[in-house]
Amino acid sequence: MGTKIATREAYGKALAKLGMENEKIVVLDADLSKSTKTADFKGVCHDRFINMGIAEANMMGVAAGLSTCGKIPYVSTFAMFAAGRAFEQIRNSICYPNLNVKICATHAGLTVGEDGASHQAIEDLSLMRSIPNMTVINPSDAVETEAVIRAIAAYNGPCYVRLGRMAVETINDENNYKFEIGKGVELRSGNTATIIATGIMVEAALKAEESLRAEGIDVRVINIHTLKPIDKEIIVKAAKETKFIVTAEEHSIIGGLGSAVAEVVTEEQPTKVIRIGVKDVFGESGKPDELLKEYGLTSQDIINTVKKELR
Repeated sequence: MGTKIATREAYGKALAKLGMENEKIVVLDADLSKSTKTADFKGVCHDRFINMGIAEANMMGVAAGLSTCGKIPYVSTFAMFAAGRAFEQIRNSICYPNLNVKICATHAGLTVGEDGASHQAIEDLSLMRSIPNMTVINPSDAVETEAVIRAIAAYNGPCYVRLGRMAVETINDENNYKFEIGKGVELRSGNTATIIATGIMVEAALKAEESLRAEGIDVRVINIHTLKPIDKEIIVKAAKETKFIVTAEEHSIIGGLGSAVAEVVTEEQPTKVIRIGVKDVFGESGKPDELLKEYGLTSQDIINTVKKELR
């Protein structure tokens, strides 16, 4: 594992580079460009940057219109305002006509920290996953984020990318990492149990695997970066070859990764799925690391869950 960098920071840098390479890219932001890091794009492509003000619903409509003119709009605001406030416009103006709009929402999950429950989007993956035509991606680190931002530019259709505020470890090798929409990544092999994680919880899953292996417990670790379309093949293989699956996400256990994995195995290869995530409650204000501990989203919580199930 390497340098710590927030996925929103990586997004800003990747977007600026992509903007200089591709003149079709336009960026819309709801008056939060310094926080979402789209200010990086504005610094190099100011004529293709539009501050829409605090009007998220209108921003989605404008992005939809721009996409019909051959542009590739990247739209940013906090996840709570993108997935929540502008849900209707995303559903009806972007996904219903299947338009080429990229919604890159930052400050998702509990790790928004001190901003508290009103700003902690723990339902966004569930909301976006439920809309037809939407592709839903939750990168684990800076390397994966840059790969995602490039991949969605080449993909024709609506995309929702979930990005975080907190700096996270770099777990992927930028020289060798290959990202593919809809294809999970097996990071560690093992035959006792499988940990399937997404977003910042991939780092926690890898730390848990290391500790468990030191105790003689071999666990498989899978990074599911794309929640929709989900990689059924890698999940079914894990269900066949290991005793049970533990999912880990910085999101409600309702409708997110845990639900998506359970949907696959119940239809394809029934096995036990234990979901680690926010347990149908709101978040609260606090430091990110303290919140992850309070809500049971640490590597130790994953370790305890695996050991309990093995007992």
